[in-house]
Amino acid sequence: MNKIFFAIATTVVMAGCSSKNLELTNPNKITTETFWKNEADVQSAFAATYGLFKNVDGGYWGVRGVELSNGRGDDFFIRNDVSYLYQLSTFTNTPDNAAANNVFNISYRAIFRANQILENIDKVSGLDDTKKKQYIAEAKFLRGLHYYILAVNFGAVPLRTTVPVSTADYFIPVSAESDIWAQAIKDFTEAAADLPLSYSAADLGRATKGSALGFLGKSYVYLKDWPNAETTLKQLTVAPFTYQLMTNYGDNFTAANDNNIESLFEIQLADVGGTNPWAGENANESIGVTTAQEFAPSEVSGWFEVSPTDKLFNEFQIEKTTTDELDPRMYATLMWDYPGATFYNKPFSAFSLQFGYKSMYKKYQNYTKDNELTGSNGGSYTSNINEKALRYADVLLLLSEAVTMQSRPVDAYPYITLVRNRAKLPALTAGLGETQMMAEIRHQRMLEFAREGQRFYDLKRWGLLQQELTNSDKVGKQFYVVKKHDYFPIPQDEINSNSKAEQNSYWK
Repeated sequence: MNKIFFAIATTVVMAGCSSKNLELTNPNKITTETFWKNEADVQSAFAATYGLFKNVDGGYWGVRGVELSNGRGDDFFIRNDVSYLYQLSTFTNTPDNAAANNVFNISYRAIFRANQILENIDKVSGLDDTKKKQYIAEAKFLRGLHYYILAVNFGAVPLRTTVPVSTADYFIPVSAESDIWAQAIKDFTEAAADLPLSYSAADLGRATKGSALGFLGKSYVYLKDWPNAETTLKQLTVAPFTYQLMTNYGDNFTAANDNNIESLFEIQLADVGGTNPWAGENANESIGVTTAQEFAPSEVSGWFEVSPTDKLFNEFQIEKTTTDELDPRMYATLMWDYPGATFYNKPFSAFSLQFGYKSMYKKYQNYTKDNELTGSNGGSYTSNINEKALRYADVLLLLSEAVTMQSRPVDAYPYITLVRNRAKLPALTAGLGETQMMAEIRHQRMLEFAREGQRFYDLKRWGLLQQELTNSDKVGKQFYVVKKHDYFPIPQDEINSNSKAEQNSYWK
C-alpha cells in the first residue's frame, strides 16, 4: 500500500431497501451482496479505512486531529481563530465541540469499516488461508487503534464489534473504559499473531507485526500493566525485528525519509489526488494534509494557528550536548531567533512572533520551500510528509518506564541511553533511583515527542496534568478542571440520538 493506494480508495456503500417499499433494484448500486467478490474489493475497503486516519475534520492524524492531540498540552497553544480549536486548547470546550466530535465520529466510521471487512472476508473468492488471516489481522489492528484513540480521549464509549443489522443495533449503551481497553488489547494481540514483519514497496505503510506489538505495549503502559508492557515492548528490540533510531533525529520529519528504520507505523500522505485538502471523502479530496500550512507563519502564506509555549522552549535548554551545544532536537522542532536562523528561505527577522511566545514550530513543515503555497495544486499546499504514529524512540522510552516502574531503574539505562546518545547528550549519571529515572524519562519524552501528540496523554497517565499546566505559561491553563478535562465528553449529538448512551460523569 504505497501513498497512491489511498488516492484510489473506494468507499464501501452499505445500504438496502425493504421489498415492501420498493420492488425494483438498481443493478449499478453497490451492496454487501455485490461488493465482496475479489481481493481488489478487500484492498479498496482497506484503503477507505486507512484513509480515515488523515481525514481533514476528524482523522486523528489529519489537521484537526493533530491540533486536538497536541492542543491541550503544556507545550502547545492554539490561537482564537477557529473557536472550537481555541476552546479545546484552553479547556473551555463543551459537548458540542466540533474537533472532538469529529474525532469521535471518524473513529466509529473506521470501526464500522473494519467490522465490515471482518464480517465479509469469507465471501471473497481466491484468498488462501494465509492471506485471509493477514487481512483479518489487519482489520483487527485498525479497529484496535481506533478504540485506543477513543479510550485515551473519551474513556467510556459505546463498544461496537459487529455491523448493525437492525435499527435497534444502533442504540447501545456506553461501555466502561476498561472494556474499551480490553477490546483494543485483544485486537492488537490477535493482529500481532498474523500480521507480517514487513511488506514489499507496493504495500509499504500497511500495519505490520511491529505496529501491533508497539501499540499493544503502549496500551499496557497506559494501564500501568508494567510486566506485560515490558514483555511486549522488549520483543521489538530483538530479532526478528530490526528497528533502529535514525542517526539524525530531524530526518524522521522529511518526506525523503518516510517509512524509515525508526518507524513502526505512519500515516501515508502525498501531494496528489484532488485539488482540495478540505474536501472530505469525495473525488476532489487531496491525499495530503494542510497541517503544515496551518502551523506556518503568515509571512509564508501560513495561518499560524499554533505556537509552542516558552515552557517547551526552555525545557530544550536544560541540558547541553557533549560539545556544549543546544540539543539538536530543538533545531529540528522549533524556529527562534538564533544566529543564521532561516525559515522558508528567509531570515528569521522576516517573521513576527505572536502570542508572546519566543518560538514557532518547525517539525513536519515544508520549511525548505519558499512558502506553503508551492504544492502541485498551487492554491493550498498539501504536505506529503508522513505523520509518524509510532516511532522506535517511543518504544525505547516506554520500555525504560516499564522497567523503572517495576523498581528496576538500572535496567532502563540501555534504552534511554540510545535516545540520549542520538541527541549527543553526555552519559546519564549512574545509579539513578526510581524517582530520578522517571524524572529523566519525563524530560526526554517532552523533548523527543514535541508536536507528536504525546505530551497531554503522558501528563494524564502520570497524574501530573494540573501540576505541569500550573507551572507553565500556557494560555487557558486556569480553566483546567481535574478529571473533567482529562477526557472529552461524549458528543451531544450521540447523547441526543442514542437513547442508551450516557454522558461521562464528569461532564453531566
